[in-house]
Parts: sequence; C-alpha cells; structure tokens
Amino acid sequence: MSDTTDTPTDSTNPDADLTAGEVAWDLDPLLDGSTVDRLLDRAAELVAELSNLRGTVAELSSTALAQAMHTFGELEDLQGRVGNYVMLRLTEDMQDPERGAAMMSVQERLTTMAAGLVFFELEWAELGDEHVESLLADPQLDFCAHYLRSARRYRDHLLTEPEERLLTEKSTSGAGAWVRLFNELTSAIEVQLPEELGGDGPVGLEQGLSLLQHPDREIRATAAAAVTAGLAPGLRTRGYVFNTLLLDKSTDDRLRRYPSWISARNLANEATDDSVQALVDAVVARYDIPQRWYTLKAQVLGLERLADYDRMASVADDESTVGWSEATQIVLDAYDSFSPELAGIARRFVDEGWIDAPVRPNKQPGAFCAYTVPSHHPYVMLNWTSRNRDVLTLAHELGHGVHAYLSREQGVFHQSTPLTLAETASVFGETVTNAALLERLDDPNERFALSAASLEDSIATVFRQVAMNRFEDAVHRSRRDEGELSPERFGELWASSQQDMLGDSVELTDGYRTWWSYIPHFIATPGYVYAYAYGQLLALSVYARYTERGDSFVPAYLELLRAGGAHDPETLGRIVDCDLADPGFWSAGLDIIDRQLDAAVAAAEAAGRLRSA
Repeated sequence: MSDTTDTPTDSTNPDADLTAGEVAWDLDPLLDGSTVDRLLDRAAELVAELSNLRGTVAELSSTALAQAMHTFGELEDLQGRVGNYVMLRLTEDMQDPERGAAMMSVQERLTTMAAGLVFFELEWAELGDEHVESLLADPQLDFCAHYLRSARRYRDHLLTEPEERLLTEKSTSGAGAWVRLFNELTSAIEVQLPEELGGDGPVGLEQGLSLLQHPDREIRATAAAAVTAGLAPGLRTRGYVFNTLLLDKSTDDRLRRYPSWISARNLANEATDDSVQALVDAVVARYDIPQRWYTLKAQVLGLERLADYDRMASVADDESTVGWSEATQIVLDAYDSFSPELAGIARRFVDEGWIDAPVRPNKQPGAFCAYTVPSHHPYVMLNWTSRNRDVLTLAHELGHGVHAYLSREQGVFHQSTPLTLAETASVFGETVTNAALLERLDDPNERFALSAASLEDSIATVFRQVAMNRFEDAVHRSRRDEGELSPERFGELWASSQQDMLGDSVELTDGYRTWWSYIPHFIATPGYVYAYAYGQLLALSVYARYTERGDSFVPAYLELLRAGGAHDPETLGRIVDCDLADPGFWSAGLDIIDRQLDAAVAAAEAAGRLRSA
C-alpha cells in the first residue's frame, strides 16, 4: 500500500502551501485493485504463452504476429504497472529497506521473464527485410509497426541467445544494482547549513543547491561551501560506483561491437553518430553565448568576475518565495493561454493526486515525470523549495506530463519518444510560462529578472548539458585508456569541460571539482544529457513557429504530442515544420538563444542594471 494519499493543499495553512507539504501522489490505482504478486503471476502466465512462439517467428502471418504483439502489449502493461509502483514508492524514501527489498524482488521476477523471451527479438532480427516489410504493410500491425522496425536496427549488435539470456539475467545484480546504490547514496547526502541560513540541522542536497539562486553573494558562497562539504563523505564510494559502471559499459560496447561509447545511446535515440556530433559541434562553436552572458551578469551583480556559485544567482532585487497555490495557478494560466486542452490535462495532475511535491528526508533528489503505462496516467515528482525557479520546474515536468498523457492513445509500443524528442514538450511548457509571465510584468526590473531567467534556462539546457556531454566523453574514453579513475581525475575532467564552456567569464573554485558526483544521468543513462540540448533547440524552434503563426499552429503541436513515438524523429519534426535532417537546423536554434541574450541585454539597460564592477 502507498503511504501517501491524495490530500489537497490546505490553502489556509501558509507553511503547508509554501512547502507543498500535503501535495502527495496516490500510487494505489497503478495496481488496478489487485496486488503486486497477482499482477506478476498473470505476467508470468503471458510469458509462458509467448514462449510457445520459440522457433516459429519466421513462420508467423501478419495476423498471428498481431496477436502475439497484443499479448506482448498486455505483458508490458502489467510489468509497467508493477515496476512503476515499486519504483515510485522507493523514490519517496530511498533509505527504506522494505521498499528497497520490494523493488529488488520485482526486478528479479521481471528479469527472469525478460530472459525467457530473448528469443523473440533474435528471431525477428534474423528475418529478411522484404519479408518484414510485407508483414508490416498489414494495417493490423500499425499499433506496433514502428516499434518492430526500430528493434531491427540492433541486428549488428545482438549476441547469441545464451549470451543474451546471461546478460539479461545478470542485469539486476549488475549495472542495475550499482545504479540503485548510487541513488541511495545521493539521497542520503546531507548539507549542514549555518544558523544564519536557517540551519537548525542537516538538510537535503536539493535545499542546499536551491540557495545558489539567492541574491546575496555571501549566502551563495556559504551554501556552495556547505554543499561541497556535504559531498565529501562518500565521494570515493560514488567515484567507485561510477568507475564500475564505466567499465561495465565498456565491456558491453566491446561485446556488442559498438564503435564508440555513445553509439548505443544514439541508436536508442534513432540518431546517427554523425548527426549527434554535428549537434555537439554546433553548440561548442557557440560557447561565446554563455561567456557573454556571464560577463554581462557580473556587471549586473557588480562583480569583477563570477564564481561558479554565482552563475544561478537571481538578478531580482529580492528573492521572494512562491507558494504552491500561486505557482500552480501561474503555470495553469500560462498553459491555458496556449491551449485550454493542455491546461485541463495539467490541472488534473494538480487536482487528482498525480504529483508528489514536498522535500522529505531520504527522498530522491531532482524532478521527473514517470509515463507509467498508457492504460494509466503519468506521475510527476518534484522537490519543492518555494523558489521562483521551482515554478519553471513545475511547468517543465507538466510539459512531460501532458505529452505522456496525450500520447497514451498510441499504446504501449509507441507512447514514448526517443530521448531526443522527450524534452520538447517540457521545454515548450517552460517557454510558454515564461512568455505569459513576461506579458503580465510592467516593472523593468521584474522584466529583466524574467528575461534573465529564461536565457539562463536555455544556457543551462543547451550549453551546460553539452559541456556535461563533453565530460562524459572524457571520462568514458579515459576509463578505457587509463583504467580506474580517481575522484581527483574525475574532478580534473569535470573542471576542464566546464571551463571550456565558461572561458574566462567564470572562476571555478576548488570545491566545485567534486560536483560531478551527484548527477544521476551519468550513472543511470549514459549519454543522456545531449538530448536536453537537442530538445531545447527543437522546442525553441517550435515555439518560434508558434509566435509566427499564432493559434493556427496549435493543432500541429498537439498532433506532435499525440503522435508519441509512432514515427522516427525526422518524421515527427516535420509535423511542426522542423527539418531535423538540415545541418543548419541547430545553428538556427542557437541563433534564437543569441536573440534571447540580446533581449536580456536590452532589458538590463531598460532597468538601469548595467554597471561596472
């Protein structure tokens, strides 16, 4: 049973509204009135039924294949419900042994089931292209056609069935176990804030990091030092976890004959190595944009040069807090200004127990949206600290949420997009929220603060994420060439990749060299981070088309969201008039960020905020 219930926020309790303390999701409906064990028992029955297909895949008619895929779909639904239920419960308290044991038990059973069905992917991959296309031409298979075509892209990287079964069976006790350990280690990180910052005991990492937005530099510096001190215990252990996963991936890439450390991720994203490198190269070539902004920001803040802990500093005159009720209304109004349909879906997240918002001891850091399964609804997890940027985080995750909700009609095989398109709706939601807020502001200082926040989000999502991609590239290559990396070596590579992006505009302190050690994407999804840049540039281009065409553009955007992952990224991009195959596409997106910088400069001048250090 879930320990949380769908209790609306008590608007008469200002503390509860400020902390979103009563905004908790209701996970029980995921089990659909059943239990974890009963759902898994039914899943095991379906696995046994599908196992009868062994050795016959080449002989299946389109009708028989469609029947088999419907059975696979039912299996995916059952496994998705159970897997998401135990995973989401564990994120509430990563230190709870009962929840951890429940998740491990489910993972073990799911892994055994997956191992028993390895044969299907291998037999499907062996079929000739002409035979496959004749099967998939049958409309009966439209619900899974793109999925089945995509699966065949792995043909050159599959092993024999005994080898695939072995790797599948050991995945739970291998890489999956190390990822879980890392999440437990980071959720237990404590930041001891001094009394002048309200520290009456240790706080979580998220609360410490949120103070880096404070307008008072002394507070930012103190908070950064406290975060660095909080990261020190267990640093070597987290480094060892990272080393182990780097080695595991190196072995897997070698066995599967991938040409580079990121090739597997690119294949999953339906992108070529060359196209991804073109994106990275285009962003690196415009590192002048963040460097110009941080130089300008130093002038605004009256500093000779920013330090790393100044980058997120608010340029507002004061750092006000935002209650949950006000924040949700801001985001819902913004969504409504674009599409009442999207706003209605987003409101369901707020009203129906689909969000878990408050910071709690041992809760997993960060924010995410869990798509769950098409027969259910998505969930959003936040760590609400009542800062202004939390409003944009809410807008971002609700963008994921409405995307997941609208794409449910595609079914279990086509609901999710590749990672490269997964950030499109979330970034678009943030951008719509920023634009709606900007229209409501008359005060030049407030307009500048919002323009700066919008620009900084773009810089963080495009340039910082590509800099982190460069860090990943360096550590994967170094681990393969040099062997196990020390925490100090990780720190060197981290500082180098960050300094390349920042140039002389920001001074990196010695403490910042350990801040690579809490970022989960490097651990759980190697190669993920460039997808943020991809999604941001795509979303900005989509938003530019909206500003050009107005309401007439909305139906195409909703069509894109409803399409989910039923097509390859280039086909999905064409729905909203974006040519992802055009080498100049990324440069055009970067030009939009350049114009954001120009707008921020103009806003700073209008507010009289530019001054010499």
